[in-house]
Formats: sequence, C-alpha cells, structure tokens
Amino acid sequence: MNSEYEVGQVVFSKCGRDQGKPFIVVSVEEEYVYLSDGKLRKIDNPKLKKKKHVQKTNTIIEWIKQKIIEEIHLTNNDVRKALEEYLGQSSV
Repeated sequence: MNSEYEVGQVVFSKCGRDQGKPFIVVSVEEEYVYLSDGKLRKIDNPKLKKKKHVQKTNTIIEWIKQKIIEEIHLTNNDVRKALEEYLGQSSV
C-alpha cells in the first residue's frame, strides 16, 4: 500500500463540483484513491479520484481503518459520524 495515503484518512477534494468537501479514503490504488462521505458517495459506490486532486490531512480515523482492514461491515452512518466528529474538533 502507498504510504502517502492510508485507508481511514480524512481528505478534502481540491477540484470538481465536490471541491472543499471532506471524504474518508476507503481504498488506495496506484495513482487513485476511493473516497466516501456517507451521503452522496456511499460506501458501496465510492468516488474515484486521482491523488493529485485531493488534499490529505494528518488525521486517520483508527476505528474506520480497523473496520476496513478487518473487513467488518462499515456503514454510511459510520462514515458520516466520523466526518462529523472530525469537523467538530477541526478548525476547518
């Protein structure tokens, strides 16, 4: 897995109509990441974006990461809750 981006990491879209919106990385490929926000981009249909089009943060939501790695069922509500908690504690 690429060390730049990790599963469970909070990122922000830098371009497109979802510019400035927060997402959680649910999968990482060569030059792409799969993103979900639990609302418009659900877990079962994540957004495919090039890595250069997302702004990464240093925040990795460990319990989301563990669920993805251990293949425990992750719900859209889990993703929404994690992003709300992040935005509540963040100054963004």
